[in-house]
Parts: sequence; structure tokens; C-alpha cells
Amino acid sequence: MAFPRNNNTTHHQPARSRFISSNCVPLLALLCLTILLLFKVDIFIAQSRTVARTNVEIKSADLFSPPNPIIKNETRVLAIPNGTFHQHFEITWGDGRAQILNDGELLTLSLDKSSGSGFQSKSEYLFGKIDMDLKLVPGNSAGTVTAYYLSSEGSNHDEIDFEFLGNSSGEPYTLHTNVFSEGKGMREQQFFLWFDPTEDFHTYSILWNPQRIVFSVDGTPIREFKNAESLGVPFPKKQPMRIYSSLWNADDWATQGGRVKTDWNGAPFIASYRNFSADTCIWSHGSSSCNSTANSTTKDWLRQGLSPTELRKLRRVRKNHMIYNYCKDTQRFPQGPGPECKLL
Repeated sequence: MAFPRNNNTTHHQPARSRFISSNCVPLLALLCLTILLLFKVDIFIAQSRTVARTNVEIKSADLFSPPNPIIKNETRVLAIPNGTFHQHFEITWGDGRAQILNDGELLTLSLDKSSGSGFQSKSEYLFGKIDMDLKLVPGNSAGTVTAYYLSSEGSNHDEIDFEFLGNSSGEPYTLHTNVFSEGKGMREQQFFLWFDPTEDFHTYSILWNPQRIVFSVDGTPIREFKNAESLGVPFPKKQPMRIYSSLWNADDWATQGGRVKTDWNGAPFIASYRNFSADTCIWSHGSSSCNSTANSTTKDWLRQGLSPTELRKLRRVRKNHMIYNYCKDTQRFPQGPGPECKLL
């Protein structure tokens, strides 16, 4: 601190006093500099503490605040009441092994040595375009079958099948497809997929209209079953069908003809479903929702076929990924395959 100078003082300081004063000046300057530095350090520490406290509060808010109800990520799960699976499906068997989760946007089926599990749609459909994302049983899935299909009721039922036949670890799943019309099936085509269906969700689709049935995987058509009524082959177009799915043990035939059995040490086996979507003609009280002209004209899929690009993709899949085609099995059908094979 500086003191005011008295301008009226005329006497001189003694020589010793002048010497002491001149020596104290550097010390006082150093002391002032030290005080100033300490003051700045104190301000810096206070600011650092404020920033640190603010960061902690922000992180705490991130951890404990409720999430955004619309989550933009790979799973596309929406936190909404009465979600998709609650609205459109009901669990039909499994004693708690099937679960609807994430506010109705995820469904899981489970299989153990005691039982598998399954679900079905609440509505019946007579034609439609249906998509479902599935993630299949990982690891050693030998002996297990995950079925996802449309079916009517009765001995002369119609049916459109996706079935996923499990395999030993490291071996590919077999995608098994079949079409029943008026109780007659045995129209199997099988494929090895070009990806691992256990690592992530993939979309499996069925287009069913009066002219054809198209099976697709991730938007790529893998099979087309055309209406061959002109050749005397019944086509599924009179019986309404529900969507069904189940996870069950079929180790007597599913993996390598039944040679590889289910390893129950890996149980429970779990398959997962999400992102169900459907544009359909709903059957109710003996009539279709597409009977009206207004409804039928807005559903382009009722007349949809395969574009030239889709046909090229279909041929490529058949060439590179098909492992069984009933139309080529002369041992099983020595009389020749069904007339519908002429339309392939």
C-alpha cells in the first residue's frame, strides 16, 4: 500500500534511512507481485471449481433425466403406450417364455428343454404385404426351428412359410420356405443367407396378392410362387390367414436331417422380433376390408409384380444361395414336379 507524499516537507532524511528505503523498494515490489500472483491463482482455482461443478451437474442430468421418447437408433424403439405387438398380436403358448417388451415394440420367444413358445396375430387377413424384423437364435442353434408364417385353419388349410432351421456354431442357418394350398404342401425351397441372421435384425417380408406370393429378405426377393390356377393348381386366395410365429425343438429333422441334436446346455434359446408393419385386407365377419372400391384402389400391392430389377435379384439369389428346389427333385417326385414349376 502507498502512503501520500507530504509536499511541504523540506528536511532531508539521514543517509542510513535513505539506504534502508532504497533497499526496501525491491522487496516491496516482490511482495506486491507475490500478492498479485496469489490473487490470480485464487481466482483461477475458483473458476476451475465452478466449471468442474457445472460439468458434474450436466453429467448427472444426462444420467438421471428421462430419455427422449423418440430414440433415433438402430432399434427404432418408440416409447409409446399400447405398442405394435400389444395392438396386433397375442402370446398363445409357452408359459411365460414369450414376452412383449419395450412398450410393445419388441417381442422375444424362448425355448428350453421343457417348452418353446409362440404368438399369433389378433386379426385374419386375405391378402397383404407384411414385414417383420427378426434376430435369430445365436451360437449353437442346432435342432431349433424359428417359424414365421401365415396359415388358415382346418385340414385343407392354406399356408405361407418362413422357417429358420438352426445349425451348429459356425454353420449357416437354412431358410426354409413352403406354400400350402387347400392342404397340399411339399413345395419347399431352401436357401443359405448371405449374412449371419443372428448378429442383427433383418427384415423378412411376404407379399400375397391374387396373382402371386413373393418372399423377400431385406427387400431382395428370394422366391416367387405364381398363381397357376389355369394349370389346375389351387392358389391361396379364398381362406383368410393369421400370422403365426413359434420357436420350438425339431432336432429329429431340422439340422442335417436330424443327425445333429439340440444341445440343451445352451438353453434358453431366444429369438427376437421388432418393427412389424402390414398393409393388408383384414377379414372380419365374413368380408374383407378391401371389398370397397376406395380401399382396393389405394392398395397398389394387390396388383404388384416384380420389376425387371427385382427379377434380376431373384435370379441371382436362386443361382448363388438356393440349396434345395422341389421342382428339381426327381427322386422325390419321379412323376415330375407340380405344373406350377413351369412358371418359375
